[in-house]
Amino acid sequence: MSLEDIAAGMRPALAKNAFSGSLKFDCGDAGVVVLADGTATTANRDADCTISISKDNLKKLLSGNLNPMVAVAMGKLKIAGNAAVAMGLQKLLSS
Repeated sequence: MSLEDIAAGMRPALAKNAFSGSLKFDCGDAGVVVLADGTATTANRDADCTISISKDNLKKLLSGNLNPMVAVAMGKLKIAGNAAVAMGLQKLLSS
């Protein structure tokens, strides 16, 4: 699964649920997924919050197979910027 596939899979949830702010999943050399302006894209841009995570762990996070709090504690993801934006992701993922 590519990052573009991940972004495409997130678009329906973003279309029906309000997500305030902008959030970037930075997967290093694999690229980025940015949630902003009601959509998801792989075009890099500045964001209110950046989550550094591997592509594999991003897939696990989005599928519910990686608990975000455990991932932070284990160093599998790092949050920079406005953490409140990252907290809004939970509402989006649970829909």
